[in-house]
Amino acid sequence: MSFQDSDQQSRHLVRASRQLIGDIETLIAEAQAETRPLEVEPYRGRLFACFVQAWQQQLIPDDTAAPAFDDFEEDDPELRLNADTLCRLLARRWGLDMAAREAQAMQTRLPADQLERMRLLWSVMRMWMEWSYAWRRWVELHATGENGEAGDRATGADSIT
Repeated sequence: MSFQDSDQQSRHLVRASRQLIGDIETLIAEAQAETRPLEVEPYRGRLFACFVQAWQQQLIPDDTAAPAFDDFEEDDPELRLNADTLCRLLARRWGLDMAAREAQAMQTRLPADQLERMRLLWSVMRMWMEWSYAWRRWVELHATGENGEAGDRATGADSIT
């Protein structure tokens, strides 16, 4: 791959990441405005569609190999959207990171609107982590062995290490 191709791919990943983060931010704002949880339709389905896009564009790292949060900025071509990074970036966009620090330092509660956004982020984090785990395990459990057969689908035998 040439430098130009690599640079073009990096710009594409940055645009894709920003677009997905923006789409998720919009989705969360809509759920908050409707006072509906993200775990119900249509929000869950739309969030899952964002997850699928991120997975297909290889923006979700293997969490077993990635650090919990690698302090990337949104325009970093190395940015990958694991659950922790995604939620920290959204919290940073909304100023929740600073508000939480201030509330802790002043020993006060977060304002209600910020607490609600924090709860919505926890929902995003939980679902994103569960989907990441399930999709990574699906590949593992359905991998073809040396003899061309998949492992035991009921128990995962021969495919779990």
